[in-house]
Amino acid sequence: VMDETTIPDERLELVFACCHPALELDAQVALTLRTLGGLRTEEIARAFLVPEETMAKRLVRAKRKIKTAGIPFRVPPAHLLPDRLGAVLAVVYLIFNEGYSSPPTRDDLSAEALRLGRALAELMPDEPEVHGLLAMMLMHDARRAARFRDGELVLLADQDRSLWDAEQIAAGRALLDRALALHGRGAGGVYVIQAAIASLHLD
Repeated sequence: VMDETTIPDERLELVFACCHPALELDAQVALTLRTLGGLRTEEIARAFLVPEETMAKRLVRAKRKIKTAGIPFRVPPAHLLPDRLGAVLAVVYLIFNEGYSSPPTRDDLSAEALRLGRALAELMPDEPEVHGLLAMMLMHDARRAARFRDGELVLLADQDRSLWDAEQIAAGRALLDRALALHGRGAGGVYVIQAAIASLHLD
């Protein structure tokens, strides 16, 4: 078991523990969303674009594999964290997306994803995709107050920009700059690219 100070957030520790590489990536993400993310099976199925019954079967199979293979539920040592990063990023992204795509009643999910994203950036400050994901979430979340009116979604072109959180947008763009700098000459990973697109949308 790692020292308590290695991962600054208890729930993030548990996400890393759930994302065991012995499971398929989809199973890691789905099981973690179900166990820790607070998402119902129907919400996870929607995130994966599959029927709820299909997702329920995947979750049962993943749990069975953990039991039969004796997969240990513990936080991996520091040198193995990068091996689980892809699944952890997907978990945080999908938690955020579920909250962001829903009416304000699920703002708790977006807030939890942002909290996990900040803890992840503190834990792995040299990972560009970590900063890209957090940047993207911050820039999208900055428009939260303008996205719904009377329970109906307001399209980007029709949003009241005075309701956007300028400070949060600036923080997101600063993180995007850091992610791009860490990538060097590369085009960036999927989260860095999504953050760059989010930044353009804000223009």
